[in-house]
Order: sequence, then structure tokens, then C-alpha cells
Amino acid sequence: MVTTDIAQLTGECSSWKSTLRDQRSQLSSLKEKLQQLSSNLLDKSTLQDLEHLQNQFYIQLINVHDLKHAIKEHEQIAFWEKEKKGQATDATWAAHEDLHNQYDHLQHTIAHVQQEFKHFVSKLQ
Repeated sequence: MVTTDIAQLTGECSSWKSTLRDQRSQLSSLKEKLQQLSSNLLDKSTLQDLEHLQNQFYIQLINVHDLKHAIKEHEQIAFWEKEKKGQATDATWAAHEDLHNQYDHLQHTIAHVQQEFKHFVSKLQ
């Protein structure tokens, strides 16, 4: 039972990290596309939208990095607890739930930023 719980915890963490790596790549790609689009923009409103998106990509890339780092630390703590105590503590499970909530929130935020980018590009065409 304990091994299964730890396996579930590490499996979820691995899945989260993999998704975050993919999203980092996607955000970087969108940021690059935005930079390419910016060369011909002169309209003040469009430039404000561009700046907003640039800021959002920057912020979300930092958020992805920070959450990925927190997940790695969480995994290390859980592994250490399993090795030393045979199981993860309640505090570790509470932290896992908190990370899950942060992960879900970040997924929602990234999806929103990606939608904003699609809307921005569609206005340019």
C-alpha cells in the first residue's frame, strides 16, 4: 500500500514535469512567433496587446520553471521520507495536494494565454 502511494505520488510528479516541459517549449515557440509578428506593428492598441502577451509569456515561463522546481524538491522529500521512514508524511501528502492545485491553476492560466495569443493573431489577419 505504501509503495503504491509513493509510486502514485512520483508518477503524478513525473507526469506534471513532462507536461510542464512541453508547455515551456510551446510558450517559447509562441513567444518567438510573437516576436516575428511584432516587426510590422504600429497601431498603439495592437502594440499594447503585444506587450501584454510578451509579459504573459515571460511570467508564465517563470511560473513553469518555479513549479517544476517545486515538484522536483517535493519528489526528493517524498523519496527521502520513504527511505528513512517507510512512507511519506501527512505534510508531504498535503504539499502534494497543494502542488496539484498549483499545477491545475497554471494549466488554466496557460490555456488562457494561448487563447489570447490565437485571438491576437486572428486580429492581425
